[in-house]
This record gives sequence, structure tokens and C-alpha cells, in this order.
Amino acid sequence: MSKTAESESSITNAETKKAKSSKTKAAKKSAKSSKTKKQTLVIVESPAKATTIEKYLGKGYTVKASMGHLIDLPKSRMAVDVDNNFQPEYITVRGRAKLLKELQKDAKKSDRVLLASDNDREGEAIAWHLNRALKDKTTADIKRIVFNEITPVAIKEAVKNPGEIDESKVNAQKARRVLDRLVGYNLSPLLWEKVKNGLSAGRVQSVALKLICDREDEVEKFIPEEYWTLEADFSKGKTTFTSQLVQYKGEKPNLKSEAEVKKIIDEIQNSECKVVDVKVTEKTVRPKPPFTTSKMQQAAANRLGFNSRKTMQIAQQLYEGIQMGTNRVGLISYMRTDSVRISQTALDEVREWISANHPAELPAEPISYSVGKGAQDAHECIRPTYSKYTPDDVKEYLTRDQLRLYTLIWEKFVSCQMTNAKTATTSVDIKAGDALFRVSSSKLIEKGFYKVVRTLSSKDEVSGNLPSLKKDEVLSSSHKFYPEQHFTQGPARFTDASMVKVLEERGIGRPSTYAPIISTLLDRYYVQRSNKQLVPTELGRMICKILVEAFPGVINEGFTAEVETKLDEVEKNNIVWNNFIGDFYGPFKKRIDEVERSQESIKGFLDETTDKICEKCGKPMMKKLGRFGYFLACSGFPECKNAKSIPLAKCPVDGCDGEIVERKSKGRGRSFFGCSNYPKCSFLSHFKPIVGSVCPKCGWFLVEKFDKKNGTYKSCINPACDYLHSETDEEKIENLADSED
Repeated sequence: MSKTAESESSITNAETKKAKSSKTKAAKKSAKSSKTKKQTLVIVESPAKATTIEKYLGKGYTVKASMGHLIDLPKSRMAVDVDNNFQPEYITVRGRAKLLKELQKDAKKSDRVLLASDNDREGEAIAWHLNRALKDKTTADIKRIVFNEITPVAIKEAVKNPGEIDESKVNAQKARRVLDRLVGYNLSPLLWEKVKNGLSAGRVQSVALKLICDREDEVEKFIPEEYWTLEADFSKGKTTFTSQLVQYKGEKPNLKSEAEVKKIIDEIQNSECKVVDVKVTEKTVRPKPPFTTSKMQQAAANRLGFNSRKTMQIAQQLYEGIQMGTNRVGLISYMRTDSVRISQTALDEVREWISANHPAELPAEPISYSVGKGAQDAHECIRPTYSKYTPDDVKEYLTRDQLRLYTLIWEKFVSCQMTNAKTATTSVDIKAGDALFRVSSSKLIEKGFYKVVRTLSSKDEVSGNLPSLKKDEVLSSSHKFYPEQHFTQGPARFTDASMVKVLEERGIGRPSTYAPIISTLLDRYYVQRSNKQLVPTELGRMICKILVEAFPGVINEGFTAEVETKLDEVEKNNIVWNNFIGDFYGPFKKRIDEVERSQESIKGFLDETTDKICEKCGKPMMKKLGRFGYFLACSGFPECKNAKSIPLAKCPVDGCDGEIVERKSKGRGRSFFGCSNYPKCSFLSHFKPIVGSVCPKCGWFLVEKFDKKNGTYKSCINPACDYLHSETDEEKIENLADSED
């Protein structure tokens, strides 16, 4: 071959290699490009959840947060077309347009979009709105996925089995939203016109407010009665124990005074003390079902002191994921549920844990619990995602409050699949003259599910210790008696726990709304917390009275519970949501128009002229009602803007002419009551003075106090005075007056 031919051959080979190389690079580039196009966008509600899920799904998945609703009804107007079948007029939520555009841009780059908002009505509505906003901006296939827990298995299973948006669930949310808008946006302007600007009313919150106001009426009408109890010490050998008087002369004691108690003591203190009966009763204690939302809120309030809002905030954190070392783990299942159903996977896992750690307490078969009427059984109970993660295992990764709530949930769930506990209660009756004393003690004879229960431990577990006693045995009396004065307790004000309980029992609201109902009443200052009790303000009571009298068919428990039933029927596709709204709105609007014509305006009705003079301009001060209750404002407003707190009582400090007013501390803004002459006078009280009340013993003012033993009661603020307010106050005052005469 010639050099030219060799040269040409070499060039041809080089070109061929180059061509092949270019082809290979192009193929690789094409393949790489093809791979990058196969991108799935997952949209959840919160950034924390997005972070957890993205780690579980890995490459090929982008997880973004919608931050709740991006599209909703506007706040500035009713936005419900009552002439067009009550169609809502949705808009992009103010401040969310940029986020929506970003999601549309991400959807355009993806070949699949998975809408993973929460598995409830609100979550379904969020997915529905997102679907409508995205489908015209992308060719991607848009699907809906749901899951009950944020774990790798649950998330990957949901991604493998996407579905469609549940239109019936969306319609149920739409019906609730429209109904609440029709009620709120008709009642609120009525209150502005007739009572005061800036007020608001709602369908569910107003019924909850009525419950709180009704209870307050009962509390105020209740007059406490004095009664006494008597305990005595008895001994056997070196062991001394205390027993309570349960019968006197064959009847239950009804001791009204200290004199009656002393009379019994005088009669029996030298009597023979003899055991007349010993009973041992065994009792089986069954584990309780796992948590629903309401039961979790009640337990957190009673055991941990959490209000409902705090409980749900912490539960949300545990559900969305906690950073544990290099992994992010969702520690509990979805926290808005009214079902006690447990998935088979969770049952298998918890039984495996019990078998390994407490084999003797593992029942032969899993324990099932009946789901309440009307519960959404598609949901599970609230439970730990992994039973193997005990509170001790995760405590280093959790805050104190997160750990406390997680412990409640873990104990409740694991114990619900363990064997029963058994207690033995020994009850001993001791006769001393005509008096019968009784003492009891309980002990666990089989721990059963109590082996994993600490935070939720029951009073049934252990109580007291007794020596071995037999019938007819004579005991020694130490002649120590403990008479104690008590006052009967009236109806208890609602707490977060008892409020959630009554809302659930009466079918008012749903698991997702219990905490917001209470929060809304507090935020509107219709209700205030006092010693963890919910107390209506003057403003709240006034609004409640007007609404109940004008709209008894709407502001009542029956109507609110009926609405929840109707919404459930809409979700089951049994009734059409527009028809349901139409049946309500006609009569309601007619009543609104009637009240507008007939209700007299009471604007300024609660304003009162006082004898106090404005120190800035010399004009009279007016007593007015504001968002935070009553206050004093200058009648020369707006020229003079002087305003201050209303005096509640005279300062009791000798030589001080100041008055006690409400003040708020810095930081959390807790109320306390101090002298208006501060800092000259440093007197303060954490208890609110009862306006117009004066102690008949010492002349200081009375306050309302609360403790677990006595409940709510009235007491003198003077630490050196023991005066308690009771039914016999008038007699005490008369006696004091007589003694002074």
C-alpha cells in the first residue's frame, strides 16, 4: 500500500472512530437527557414533611410544600354566589401567588405530579385546588396519594399506588366552607351594626361559646355548703394507719359543723376499736383503646397540662419527622382521627416487640377495639410508627414536651395490645362505739399492661399499705382524730380537656376542629383562661346572649351536630351539597332580615359615665368595652386619647390611696393585679379581685382562687385572714356585727 493510500486509510479510520465516538457521546447524552426528564414532583403541605419524604424517596423525586391552602375564599367578602347554586368564588390566597407559580414551574419540568396533602377533607380540598391550578400548565400526569404515617414503607407504597382525588370528600369540605361563610358573613355585620364594630361570629364557635356561658351561669348560681369529714388513726403492733368515718349510728354521716364532729369524737375516743369486716375484692383492669385526637388532647391536658393547640402542634412535629442522627423519622401516625383501628402491619410489629420484651403479657390473639359511631374508619388510631422506638430510645433527639407527648402515645398504643392487669383491694371496717370507720388498700397482683405504663399509670395500681387484719381483732387507738372542713363544689368550668370531651360527645366539630374552636374563642377574647379553666368574658357573654335569643335554630348543639351528620352524608355521596346548603340558607336569610329590622342597636349601651376625671384634660372618664374587656377612656376622645385600666378594688396597704388594676407582665403577657401607685406602692396579687367585695373580717378585698382539692372558691387576699366565702356568709357577717355591737 502506498503512503498516500495508507494516509487516506488512516484518515478514514480516524474519522470512523471519531464518528463512532460522537455517536456514543450523543447516545449517552440522549440517555442522560432521557433520565433527567423522568422526574416526579411530590407536593405536601409543610416543609418539615417535605424534608422527611424527600429523603425517603431519593433521586428522581422533588418534594415541595404548598404551605397549606394556596387557593381559597377571599377574606374581604362573602364570595359565595347564592344565586348560582352557592358556587364559591375562589382566589389565590394573598401572598401565595409566587409559591403557586414556582409549583407550576416545577410541575412543567416533571412528567408526574403526586399530590400528597393530608388525608382529610381539608387535605383533599388542597389537592383539588392544586390539580386545577397545575393541569393547564403541565403535560405531567397528576395523581393523588395518601398515607397514614411518614415511614419509608408507607411513602413508597403510596407512590406505587396513586389514585384520583375524592370529589365527594372535596364537596363535603366545600359545603362546610360555604355554610360557615354564609353564617359568619351574615352574623358578623349584624353584630357590627347592632353592638360594636370588629365583632365576629361563627357557626361552631358560637355554640361552643354558648356551652361555656351556660356553665358559667351554673357556677355563679351555685352556693357552696359547709361539710366536715372525720379520720382517725388505728394501730396494730408498730403499724399505724388512718381510716375514714363512713357510718354513725347506722347512717351515712352528714356533718355540717365542727361541733357535730367534736361530739362524735367525745363519744367514741374511749371506745373499744374492733375489726368487724374484712373484704378482699379482685378486679380485672383492661387496657384502654389507642388514642383518637380527642382522647389524646384530653390525656395531654390532664397528665401534661398542655392546652389543645399545644398538643396538636407537638403532634404535628412528631408526625412530620424528627432528625435522629443521620436519619429523619416520622415518629407517629396521622394525628387527626376519630378511629381506633390498627393496621395489620402495626399489629404484627407491636406484638413482635411485646413478645421479645414482655412475653408473658402477650395475648394469644390481637386485641380489637370497636370503632365509634360516625368515625372515619379509613383512618387509623394515633400510634407510634415503630413500636421498637421506646421513649428511652428517642429521648436524646426530642425536646422535653415532644418526649412527654410521644411517651403518652407510645404507652397507650403498646399497652392496648397487652394482657389485663389484676388488682386486689382489701377493705377493712372498724367499729368504735357507734362509729364505723373504713380503710382500703389496693395492690397489683398481675401487672399485665402496666409493665409499660408510667406516665399513664392509674390510681388502681397501688394505694396504701395495711397490716394483716382479721375479723373480731381488737386494735389500738392512738386517739388521734383529724376533723376537716370542706365546702361542696359547684359545676366545674370547662378546661381544654373537658371542652374537647363534650364537643366530641355532642357531635360538635370534628377531630381537626377541636383545637381551633377553643383557640378562636380565646383569640377573639370571648373567652379567657383562668387557672386552665375557660371563662367567658363580658363581651363573650353579651354576644352569646344576643345570638342565642335571635338565632335559636342555628346557635344550638342540635343544629351543629346535624350539620356534621349532613357533611358526612355529602362525603358518602348520599346527598348533594348544594341542596343541603339551599335548605338551610332560605330560612336563615329570612331570619337575618327580620333581626336587622327588629333588633334595637345597643351600640354604646355598655358605656358608662363614671365619677372619675381625666387627669390630662379634666373631662369625665367613660367605662367602655374593648377587645380585652372593660377599660376607662376619656369622653373627650378623639381629641384626648387617655385610657387606662378599670380599678377593681382599693389598695389594702395602710396609708396608700391607690387602686388595684389589672396589668400584664412582659414576655408571655400573663395578667396580674397591682396598685395604681406603682412603683411607690409595690402591692400585687396573682388573683383577680371580686369587684365590690370586702372581707367582713379584715376589710381587705376578696379574690377567686382555684386548687385541685377545693376547686373554685372565694377567699380573702389577706394572708393573715382565714375568711372563706360560703352559704353562711350572711350569718357570719351578722355575727360579726353583733359581736362589734
